[in-house]
Amino acid sequence: MSFNEWREEKLEDVIEFNPSETIKKGKVVKKIGMDKLMPFQRKIEGFVVTKYTSGTKFRNGDTLLARITPCLENGKTAQVSILEEGEVGFGSTEFIVLREKPGISDRNFIYYLSISPKLRDIAIKSMTGTSGRQRAQVDVIKNSIIKLPPIEEQRQIANILSSLDEKIEINNEINKKLEEMAQAIFQHWFVDFEFPNENGEPYKSSGGEMVESELGMIPKGWRVVKLKEIIEFIKNSTKPGEQLNNRKYVPIDTMPIKKLLLNSYKSYKEAKSSLILFEKYDILIGAMRVYFHRVNLAPFRGVTRTTTFVLRSKSLEDISYNLLLLNMPSTISYADQSSIGSTIPYAVWEGGLGEMLLAQPPIEIRKKFNNVIFPLLEKMILNSQQNIRIQKIRDTLLPKLMSGEIRVPVEEEK
Repeated sequence: MSFNEWREEKLEDVIEFNPSETIKKGKVVKKIGMDKLMPFQRKIEGFVVTKYTSGTKFRNGDTLLARITPCLENGKTAQVSILEEGEVGFGSTEFIVLREKPGISDRNFIYYLSISPKLRDIAIKSMTGTSGRQRAQVDVIKNSIIKLPPIEEQRQIANILSSLDEKIEINNEINKKLEEMAQAIFQHWFVDFEFPNENGEPYKSSGGEMVESELGMIPKGWRVVKLKEIIEFIKNSTKPGEQLNNRKYVPIDTMPIKKLLLNSYKSYKEAKSSLILFEKYDILIGAMRVYFHRVNLAPFRGVTRTTTFVLRSKSLEDISYNLLLLNMPSTISYADQSSIGSTIPYAVWEGGLGEMLLAQPPIEIRKKFNNVIFPLLEKMILNSQQNIRIQKIRDTLLPKLMSGEIRVPVEEEK
């Protein structure tokens, strides 16, 4: 099959934009918010079930392309796979929904086209509006011309790229299960007070002694402390430049929500102002709109901005305990309640989160916890690093496959 068989097509002739669907007002259905889309990740991170009022409607197999800044530039694009056959869901009005046209385009190819520079450049250049609220213009995208391969080759291209994304999704699922295990063990040990006693039995239910404290009843030998007494707040500021070339840049919008590990970053060259250095195993908390719950362990050295707290464990043996402590919903709630600013609230450390009281267990119990949890964190880091390598392979292949620079063999039907 020759490249000449690729045809120049107007996008609206090969893709159905915002297809018409119906949901009765007040019907309880699945909703996908913008927060459920991760940068350049095919799989959607979940949904809520709520009454339909208004929003963009879609079915399984459709591609959701964020049209608003900075979500579009950050690569928030995903393929719907959380619905049942025939089910219609809805989501943000800031989604552009892309659907295949039977016999002309392939739904999986459309997803990869949407994350490729080929379509992204068109969408980003079409953006209009006031600063901070710019949106891609659907009509401009629809009327753009691209060179499209025959549908058989579309499917082959999508199969190659899908095989890479499937490995990423498997690793993400493993990491999700490891996170759930770590959180469950933390809850059991340090909230339910069922950490193993000297005989390996659960402390509280085995009759472990409890004593009064300003936080209520706590195990004997634990002490009430302020968060700032056990964790260092780091403000190691720096300037942009080549001295950062051995670091990864992590602005707040690349920090995942409700996940224990940083899993994406940008080039240090994009780090421009209000910069703070962090080291491997530091814990980052997104301080701007802290209620989004961005609490991530750093698996590498990097640089972030002052919209993020950089917190450091005083001992490596406390990393697991501190990470799970900071990740607790009650910790984020405390940070949120002590935030300042109404339009864009910011968490504060001094006079804010750093003042939070907690019951800290003795070091030997924290060491035992770290011995159980840290290997899980290390496994998660290895999976995340493998995903980054796979993503680089995918992102290198993507524009070459989409432009025809690399061709894929297509079996002719007999």
